Amino acid sequence: MKTRIMQAFIEETRNNGIKFTMDDLSKRLGISKRTLYENFSSKLEILESIIDLTFLEHEERSRAIREDETLSLEEKIHQTILIIPNHSEFYDLRVLEQLKRYYPEQWERVDRELNQWDELKQLLEEGMKSGLIKEQNIDLLVKMILNVVNISLDQQFFSEQSISVKEAVELMSDLLMHGFMKKG
Repeated sequence: MKTRIMQAFIEETRNNGIKFTMDDLSKRLGISKRTLYENFSSKLEILESIIDLTFLEHEERSRAIREDETLSLEEKIHQTILIIPNHSEFYDLRVLEQLKRYYPEQWERVDRELNQWDELKQLLEEGMKSGLIKEQNIDLLVKMILNVVNISLDQQFFSEQSISVKEAVELMSDLLMHGFMKKG
């Protein structure tokens, strides 16, 4: 039930913005407010649960890639860059702007999480040590990759371009790793 409630919260946010009521949410779900409150004490608790779950899943997926001994270092870096948050439909620029305005504490946490990526930094450092990646300022490289990947938050742009967020992130990862100039 909690997963269903969180998904409905995301849908309500995508359709109507973050300023909806628990009554709106219970109507969307077709359940009583009492049932809703038996699972979550408040709208804030649902929001924090989504944020917790999203970043926990992201961290677990990053760690699994890093520890996968069947992947080369280049594949690990590429696959790590490709990780987009579960519930990516929630992490949209419009929603984040509303989060910043109405839930500043939660927005600060999301912003912090979207702008740090320890697993990726470790892989890139390993790549520099092994000679796979040329020596450069690691913090600048991580920041650049994060900013490129965070472009995926502009889901309206991708919708207008008729490209999925997943396809866009795959293309961006390829461009980051192999450049955009033709060889030879």
